[in-house]
Amino acid sequence: MTLNELNALTPSQAYQYFEQACAAKNWVSQMVEARPYYSLARIETQAKLAWKACNNDDILEAFTAHPMIGDVDSLRAKFANTKAIASGEQSGTAQASEETLLALKKANEDYLKKHGFIFIICATGLSADTMLNALLARLPNSTDEEITIAAGEQLKITLLRLNKALTEEEKSE
Repeated sequence: MTLNELNALTPSQAYQYFEQACAAKNWVSQMVEARPYYSLARIETQAKLAWKACNNDDILEAFTAHPMIGDVDSLRAKFANTKAIASGEQSGTAQASEETLLALKKANEDYLKKHGFIFIICATGLSADTMLNALLARLPNSTDEEITIAAGEQLKITLLRLNKALTEEEKSE
């Protein structure tokens, strides 16, 4: 999609477009209302401002749209609208050993039980072992600490998704 195409979308279409990058309704609404955009830099700036304006409920809402790291079945079933983007983000799990995948599953379950939301990490370019090590390192954190850390990871993911969704022609502007 080009910036001109994005700017020409109806509010409903723009909402659907931005929802692919982040599922927090407050964030999406802010992104739609801030149109038109004339550069990727302006979209990124607005995305950061909108995210900063989100409260904990908005942040937790964004987390619900993520599949659990390594849970490809969940990715396919629950997140069809972000499937292509999110599966690429988790490509490191495709090369993982069975032992690592089982350890990821167990640690993810422990994390969810402790914090009430799934482990969020910007997984692009990370191996399953790296994700597992990060998960294990963050598991002892308090829930408040994890919301802050995971919110930062969510913003990284959102910015990557926005960047991927625009055509190369638009990125050079």
